[in-house]
Amino acid sequence: MSLDKTDVEKIAHLARLAIDEADIPDYARDLNNIFGLVEQLSEADTSDITPMAHPLDANQRLRADKVTEVDQRETFQAIAPKTEAGVYLVPQVIE
Repeated sequence: MSLDKTDVEKIAHLARLAIDEADIPDYARDLNNIFGLVEQLSEADTSDITPMAHPLDANQRLRADKVTEVDQRETFQAIAPKTEAGVYLVPQVIE
C-alpha cells in the first residue's frame, strides 16, 4: 500500500490536523514506512507460537476478603437530617 498526497490530506482532515503543504511528502514517506513495517510483521510465521495470556505472566497478590471494620450505618444515620429504609434522603437536584 502506498499513500499519495490526496491520501495524506484525507487522513489529516479525518484526524482534524492542520499540516503544511510542504510537509505532506514527509508525512506520506513516514506513513508508507510504517505500513511497510506492518506488512513485514504480518508476514512472520506465527503458527508454532502459543499465545500468551499476559506478556509478563504475573499473578496479582490479593488480600483476603474479610471484614475489617464494624458496621456503623445506624450511628451515622442517626445524625443525618433524613433517612428511610437504611438510605440517606437528599433534595432532588435534577428535574
